[in-house]
Parts: sequence; structure tokens; C-alpha cells
Amino acid sequence: QVQLVESGGGLVQPGGSLRLSCAASGSILSIDDMGWYRQAPGKERELVARIPSGDTTNYADSVKGRFTISRDNAKNTVYLEMNSLKPEDTAVYYCNAGIYAYSPRSYKHYWGQGTQVTVSS
Repeated sequence: QVQLVESGGGLVQPGGSLRLSCAASGSILSIDDMGWYRQAPGKERELVARIPSGDTTNYADSVKGRFTISRDNAKNTVYLEMNSLKPEDTAVYYCNAGIYAYSPRSYKHYWGQGTQVTVSS
């Protein structure tokens, strides 16, 4: 069974930094694109950042210049470095990845369980 597990969430003061990690494990043949989404209270889940197999990255306008997404293919892990955090960044952050699996043979996008990020003084 393929699964994604996020870590690194927590409470941080405005202007602070936080680094999220998401590790994929299971019957993985290969991983395509990876990304981060978030869902704030009372709002829909939204894209934060994505990174395909290449060097291209994509960010939501609200986080551009403050967040950095990266990946370590050897560790099947994607990271989200968050700087200059604002109260508006408070949300549950979810990892997402397109994964080719071999048991059973398939390709689909998987979601992590989410990790809470709270920005408050």
C-alpha cells in the first residue's frame, strides 16, 4: 500500500519559519509530480506549490517569494520551506504525489493525512 506521511507542522510566530516534509513509501515504481496543498478553516483545499520531476516549480501567488518547494528523489521525499509566515498561512497542509505503483499496478495521485500549521503570536 502506497502512503504519504507529512511531518514538521506546528505553532510558529508571524515572521517565523517552518519546514514541512512528506515521505512516500510502499509499492512504488516511480514518482511523477509532487506538491503541497492547504485547507484553512471554512475554506476549500488550495494549491500551495508543486514540483514535477524536472526543475520547474509552481507557486500560489499568496506564497510566492516566501515558500520554497524541493524534493529528494533518493528519499522519495518532498519539502516545503516556509519563511516570513503570516497568520493567513494557518491551515492543514497536505502532501500530494503522482505515483506509479506495482501492487496493484496503477498510476494515481495520493494524499497525505495532513499536518497542522498555526501562525499566531
